[in-house]
Amino acid sequence: MSTLRLSLLSTLIIAGLVACGSQPESTTTQAPKAEPDGPAVVAAAQVIQLDGSSTVYPISEAVAEEFQIQNQGKINVTVGVSGTGGGFKKFCRGELDIASASRPIQKSEMEVCAAAGIKYYELPVAYDALTVVVNPQNNFLTTATVDQLKQIWAPESQGTITRWNQIDPSWPDAEFKLYGAGSDSGTFDYFTEAVVGKAKSSRGDYTASEDDNTLVQGVAQDVNALGYFGYAYYAENQDKLKAVAIATTAGAPGVLPSDQTVIDGTYVPLARPMFIYVSEKSLARAEVKQFVDFYFANVAELAREVRYVPLPPQAYELVKKHLAEGKMGTVFKGEPATAVTIEDLLSREASL
Repeated sequence: MSTLRLSLLSTLIIAGLVACGSQPESTTTQAPKAEPDGPAVVAAAQVIQLDGSSTVYPISEAVAEEFQIQNQGKINVTVGVSGTGGGFKKFCRGELDIASASRPIQKSEMEVCAAAGIKYYELPVAYDALTVVVNPQNNFLTTATVDQLKQIWAPESQGTITRWNQIDPSWPDAEFKLYGAGSDSGTFDYFTEAVVGKAKSSRGDYTASEDDNTLVQGVAQDVNALGYFGYAYYAENQDKLKAVAIATTAGAPGVLPSDQTVIDGTYVPLARPMFIYVSEKSLARAEVKQFVDFYFANVAELAREVRYVPLPPQAYELVKKHLAEGKMGTVFKGEPATAVTIEDLLSREASL
């Protein structure tokens, strides 16, 4: 069971729902089998397939668990963690009902979906404060500028920038070790766009993983480590990690990730919206519509429970309005989006 929340499954037998710490390929609740003396034929449970971002995973996992409790095994929700890019690949092949994403859909993915006739609703679910972390024993790095992070992570730094004092002469003459998202991750796309200036532009000599818990353990065990991942994984492991404050420019104050700094727009450029994308065809199925309605009736509470920042109530009302009016497509037009405030997000209009 996920370490990011207390399971409430005291009344429902869960088979195949693996711990978040092992980041399963998918998690599935199985329909109950007939008792030996019961009917010979038991109706098969309906299945909703959801896959994608490991960052959004804790929210969707929490929603799916609560939903399945209420439906007593009649509707199963599989929750996969193949990364944002991996989720969109499956979604645009028509293999998923819902894709979760820690960045907006890209133009190339929009084109693949369009070619396959896949239309979709882009539904923001919460905000994340992508967090840069170091080992707690690191006593010199409390604030980093965006430019310093770029020096560390830029492709041209591979093999040349390898020691702390190359970034700042006052820092130790020691080799740093880097931990970050894998290339199929929306976190990787977002971080490289926000910090380096181009999505997927990164040095390659670092420990990469789609499993955020692997990154947590790597930084926690190495005094010279630096890594990045979603805020929920930092918040759950604050005894093992230290968050680095982010300054937009040299001399600017460093800002730590928190609910308040995300809401007031000061945690830039690493605050980001997270989404689920729902297939138009799938939403026409009663069980998928029921799940999506349940998702947005409960996501504010559950997002907060797993340490993300809920959207304001008017944002969720707007999501429901767009669903009711059939407004499909993306508000980002396939372009990279960093430092998008909540107000900015709500003011955009969707298109396919």
